[in-house]
Amino acid sequence: MNGAVLGEPVKMDKNSRRGNWGNQIEFILTSVGYAVGLGNVWRFPYLCYRNGGGAFMFPYFIMLVFCGIPLFFLELSFGQFASQGCLGVWRISPMFKGVGYGMMVVSTYIGIYYNVVICIAFYYFFSSMTNLLPWTYCNNPWNTASCNGVVTPKGINSTLANATRSLVTGAAQAAVEVVNKTKRTSPSEEYWKHYVLNISDDIGNFGDVRLPILGCLAVSWVVVFLCLIRGVKSSGKVVYFTATFPYVVLTILFIRGITLEGAVTGIKYYLTPQWHKILDAKVWGDAASQIFYSLGCAWGGLITMASYNKFHNNCYRDSIIISITNCATSVYAGFVIFSILGFMAHHLNVDVSEVADHGPGLAFVAYPEALTLLPISPLWSLLFFFMLILLGLGTQFCLLETLVTAIVDEIGTDWIMKNKTVVTGGVAVVGFLLGVPLTTQAGIYWLLLMDNYAASFSLVIISCIMCICIMYVYGHKKYFKDVEMMLGFPPPIFFRVCWRFVSPIIISFILIFTVIQYKPITYNDYVYPGWSLAIGFAMALSSVICIPIYALYKIAKSEGNTFLERLKKSCRPDIKWGPALSEDRIGRYAAPGSEADVEVRPLKEELKEKEEEKRDEISLSIQGSNGSTAHNTTPSA
Repeated sequence: MNGAVLGEPVKMDKNSRRGNWGNQIEFILTSVGYAVGLGNVWRFPYLCYRNGGGAFMFPYFIMLVFCGIPLFFLELSFGQFASQGCLGVWRISPMFKGVGYGMMVVSTYIGIYYNVVICIAFYYFFSSMTNLLPWTYCNNPWNTASCNGVVTPKGINSTLANATRSLVTGAAQAAVEVVNKTKRTSPSEEYWKHYVLNISDDIGNFGDVRLPILGCLAVSWVVVFLCLIRGVKSSGKVVYFTATFPYVVLTILFIRGITLEGAVTGIKYYLTPQWHKILDAKVWGDAASQIFYSLGCAWGGLITMASYNKFHNNCYRDSIIISITNCATSVYAGFVIFSILGFMAHHLNVDVSEVADHGPGLAFVAYPEALTLLPISPLWSLLFFFMLILLGLGTQFCLLETLVTAIVDEIGTDWIMKNKTVVTGGVAVVGFLLGVPLTTQAGIYWLLLMDNYAASFSLVIISCIMCICIMYVYGHKKYFKDVEMMLGFPPPIFFRVCWRFVSPIIISFILIFTVIQYKPITYNDYVYPGWSLAIGFAMALSSVICIPIYALYKIAKSEGNTFLERLKKSCRPDIKWGPALSEDRIGRYAAPGSEADVEVRPLKEELKEKEEEKRDEISLSIQGSNGSTAHNTTPSA
């Protein structure tokens, strides 16, 4: 599979300045690694369980078909056609270049805190290299009096153990069950809060830098840098492992999970349909939001990855493959998570809802505790956290490459093209330094603040403006012709309708839903102070504000006597807009007088033109600079 359109000759990479993927498998694996991230494991299963189980699948797949796949295809085709990153593509309408800067800001925020999550996974991975997981028992210096483990400690004096067992009456057992259901603090939770994070009491109380976490953050950034040291040429090779091995681990954990007692109960909680919830607007809002955020739309990564494709690659096929793979992975991960949680609930004799969690609470508290109940628990823990590391790295590669590509394409000198590694290293160092505050005792508060605000409604606004710009400012007819020139066939009518009408409406619905459903962020019982929420909103607005600021700047710099003239001028495509390679610039993109200065038209249109030429006795058709063909009854000057 070379990724070329059927009938299109396979070409060697001629884009020597930017480079291309080694082959199309590398692009697909990289995009799958980008889209399939931590959210597929720690967010989707919980959302599905909370929003009607199997019934949630219906709005989820509806949103995938009408919003997810069309937006994915739009971004891939956009980047591939121009062979530019998230800044360069806005030659299509220079006034909207602020959208590209907004994407860069979002990717910067996500890249900072995402690597901190990866570094914590690294820490747990290293901590699992032991005979006994450190969060198994309550006999550690960091444990409190309220700690109550699910595993009986070994090595207790047998006489004491026997005496203890004789004292445990039915009433005492009942009391223990009540504690388990209400007041129980698990060893894994205390390990997470009091040892790994050593969490402070307030977001403003930074305390000390957690040196083990800082060290793991350095390891994480070094790994990312080394994998991207030669850009897509090196990362394209790494993804053969990082994008595929998580599925091996998921399968191993799935097989282990479904063989455990209570696993069926957990899976029933995950999948049992509650059809009445389909009528709840919140369920549809959650489905749309999950599809939108899970696929990585409006981050700039999809445009960047597609920009390294060969011009005639079939990105239509790729978008469908990657989108469906992403969503299927989410569903599959739900079986892995809830089979283990069902087993844990059975062991504790509590409801599955008592142990179900999402986000860091699932990855670093609930699931690790469940793993302590398994034989050879360190092995399962190593596999689980190694999977989280790989899932995170797949996304982090693309986030860093998005920033590097945007910088290199924007400057565009020969020196920076040849020394892209220097830029990659510089961005990695800055990312590491900006992540240091998140390794302090207040780091988890800031991490969750960034996760909730830095990439929330701003992504929705960016995506909506991108759709409006391409479909209505640049023009849907012109863009459909661009796609046809690139792929060899026009976009299917379903995608044309979605791009123009359906997807923007759904995006607007997501925005309205996000605003209506907004609640100030909390972390367990901690309520964030007002000043921290103001910082969160500032982070969210910092990416959106790029759009009007750059638009006003571009209008002011454009030629024209009136505001309207400058506005029109700033909206028109730049002269450099179009395919990057001269051999691909045909039709209206061809240089006047070149051999490629011929519009490729359907057979019926050619026959019609020949008939007109014969009727009017015209022997020449003169190609205009804008690509339209003017038929004149008088000789051209």
